[in-house]
Amino acid sequence: MTEGPRTSLSGNQKRKMKTASRLYAVQALFQMEHSSQTVEWVRNEFLEHRFGAVYDGDELQDGDIDHFARVLETAVNYQAPIDQMTDRALVAKWKIARIDPTIRALFRAAGAELRDTGTPPKVVIKEYVDVARAFFPEGKEPSFVNAVLDHMAREARPEAF
Repeated sequence: MTEGPRTSLSGNQKRKMKTASRLYAVQALFQMEHSSQTVEWVRNEFLEHRFGAVYDGDELQDGDIDHFARVLETAVNYQAPIDQMTDRALVAKWKIARIDPTIRALFRAAGAELRDTGTPPKVVIKEYVDVARAFFPEGKEPSFVNAVLDHMAREARPEAF
């Protein structure tokens, strides 16, 4: 984890940290669903063992701790309404329970950010489509994520379109 005042970070560094925190939030939500671990336990594990960790000589990107915690808490506390919004964005007969668990975690993290007016919806969509590309570089999933998130964003924040 990065120590010291955040004011010393450049705007680009802050953006990269926020981007990393989104990826970590998706991973944490996935882990919580598959392990039945609490949000507190998973959040602490990520902060202690993943943010800025070194694996095979490569250092992982530091994340924005506050953003990570806010996305995680909102996704957990508002999971039912976020899942309902996701269901409305999916084609008829497809419900969130049928979606790949990684994509489901992604929709929950993105839905959490769409509830907050701090980040423009188009930025949320772009960032989470990029997260989908990180998990599914060869697949059609990023296009699917883009379409569903666009629908969710227009429902959650119609004034932004």
